[in-house]
Amino acid sequence: MTETLRKPAVFSVDDPRLTVARPEVPQATDGLAAEASEFDPPAIPVPPRRKGIPWGALFWSALSGLVLMALGLAVTSLIEDLFARAPWLGALGLSLGALAGLALLVIVLREVIGLLRLATVEQIRRRALETIASDNRDAARALLDDMLALTRRIPRLARGRSRLETHRDDIIDGRDLVGLTERELMAPLDIEARRLIASAAKRVSVVTAISPRAAIDMVFVLVNALSLVRKLAVLYGGRPGALGVLKLLRQVVSHLAVTGGVALTDSLLQQLIGHGLAAKLSARLGEGMVNGLLTARLGLLAVDVVRPLPFHALPRPVLNDVAGALLRGSGTEPDSPEKARRLPSQTP
Repeated sequence: MTETLRKPAVFSVDDPRLTVARPEVPQATDGLAAEASEFDPPAIPVPPRRKGIPWGALFWSALSGLVLMALGLAVTSLIEDLFARAPWLGALGLSLGALAGLALLVIVLREVIGLLRLATVEQIRRRALETIASDNRDAARALLDDMLALTRRIPRLARGRSRLETHRDDIIDGRDLVGLTERELMAPLDIEARRLIASAAKRVSVVTAISPRAAIDMVFVLVNALSLVRKLAVLYGGRPGALGVLKLLRQVVSHLAVTGGVALTDSLLQQLIGHGLAAKLSARLGEGMVNGLLTARLGLLAVDVVRPLPFHALPRPVLNDVAGALLRGSGTEPDSPEKARRLPSQTP
């Protein structure tokens, strides 16, 4: 069946019968799609929204309430006994109880504020992903305002905030505005995050290499991991409390399991094979090196969790960025700002 050829004709732009068809987007073949998926960076961890009744949260809340009521009754009985023994002892006990209650209230408020701030960071990251996908200019401007408010207490970003406020009206596309926000506000923090991760990995490597007990290694690695997660969260504007740090560590471990666990990746194998002689000379040195590299991997995954903006205009840090400094024995050499500001397409 042959198609009939139409002769050239002239149409008016205001003609209601004129329709403009959208250009067809070529579909990628299965082979090309599979090949592209291998090189795509891992997805930014966004905690899914759970539906239903949170029975675990209800259990711990009820149990905490019962424990607090029991403590309150015990303290009340103690103060009554002190008043029965001597009035000044009762007054002293009442004053100490009031002081302890005030301190507990302040601690609870700090924990609640820290959890709310972490929720704000997660919400900003989710909105950034939606803005990048939709290219909405108004959403990008609102996201920019929230990022300026989140990083207002970070002095090192004062110049970046000034440049953003100057050029915010010059960017038309929402996706480009999000990219500019990431380059101006996240690039200096990414450099400092790499330095913190390299320092923590070096510290774990040295301590586990000279420690005589495995129990000491486990305790030190756990404390160092908690400290590293908290430092990274504070660096990116999170400022979590104790409960917030535990929540972040749980998210990091979950993301670690999703992205392949603690298995030896190709880059990790390259680092270990290149230093096989050191492992042969000292088994403890090799064990410390492995622990340091795994700590660096944990820190890189923590950056994905605590970073308020996804990696879009800046390259995602990889293990080689911090493992090189660890294996050279220097964990305090930050990358240059030019390297951190390069686009992913310009990275080697």
